[in-house]
Amino acid sequence: MSFAFGIGIGTQNNQGEWLEVFYQQPVMTPDNTLMDVISNALDYKGGNQAISATAEQLGQLANALRQIGQTGQASLADKAAASKRPVVVTVLETDDTASSTPEVYLKLHLISHRMAKPHGLKLDGIFGLLPNLAWTNEGAIDLNELSDRQLQARLEGRTLEVKSVDKFPQMTDYVVPKGVRIADTARVRLGAYVGEGTTVMHEGFINFNAGTEGTSMIEGRISAGVMVGKGSDLGGGCSTMGTLSGGGNIIIAVGENCLIGANAGIGIPLGDRCKVEAGLYITAGTKVALLDDNNELVEVIKARDLANQTDLLFRRNSQTGAVECKTNKSAIELNEELHANN
Repeated sequence: MSFAFGIGIGTQNNQGEWLEVFYQQPVMTPDNTLMDVISNALDYKGGNQAISATAEQLGQLANALRQIGQTGQASLADKAAASKRPVVVTVLETDDTASSTPEVYLKLHLISHRMAKPHGLKLDGIFGLLPNLAWTNEGAIDLNELSDRQLQARLEGRTLEVKSVDKFPQMTDYVVPKGVRIADTARVRLGAYVGEGTTVMHEGFINFNAGTEGTSMIEGRISAGVMVGKGSDLGGGCSTMGTLSGGGNIIIAVGENCLIGANAGIGIPLGDRCKVEAGLYITAGTKVALLDDNNELVEVIKARDLANQTDLLFRRNSQTGAVECKTNKSAIELNEELHANN
């Protein structure tokens, strides 16, 4: 059984290089019957390939797909056969490092379609395969060709709007997951995993290979590699440090039913039911005063020692400026648990 498959409609520059690809119906772990059809119709010999398909090949593929009951994929192949844009059939036998732009786009689609979660796919090396493009109201344009396209639009009485210049497009131009609200779609990149029930407000941001499990209010920044658990809210202007930022190896995450206050931030993974006071940014090396139930100091530790612990409240002492941590459990019990895990 192979890893993934997709029929894509893409954009190429004047040199025939792929700029981007749209996969309406990507398939995760296609069965052997489907793979046999693809092999016969497209002369696929195995491995990870992005196959430029002709109208004739797509017609043959559509007929073969109908014969095995793959009516949705057959209909897509029929429509692709009449496409005015170039068509690519991308087959990933394994989740190896991508070697082409269509392969990267298929993986990003799998995440945004909720078929794979962040950290579930091999995404190393993708930046070199994603060209920096002008994303316009007429689609993706190679930056070397942008000036001529702008002139042509003006000569024809139109204005070509450049919405962004980036390697990643906005997710909603490719995938709109079920059951979400996104106030400013430009702030969610393709490759984001947006769980059902999530609301992303105007200042919220979700990077690729990051996202939410669902039922979250996102008014802050979810950086690449960060996953936010169900029921957790990110206040306005808050931030999560990207996984592997600064060369570390800690995977930053937010557990379930957490709250990161406005303009706060985390550089450690939080367990469930944690709160970070507004305006407080906690990094792995932040010194934290661990308090008992009577607000007496138990020990000063580094925030990294509290990674993934549950039921924590992080706050700043308004008189001393010290960062403090309280817990629904006794701080002394928590301290013993921390030392037991060393």
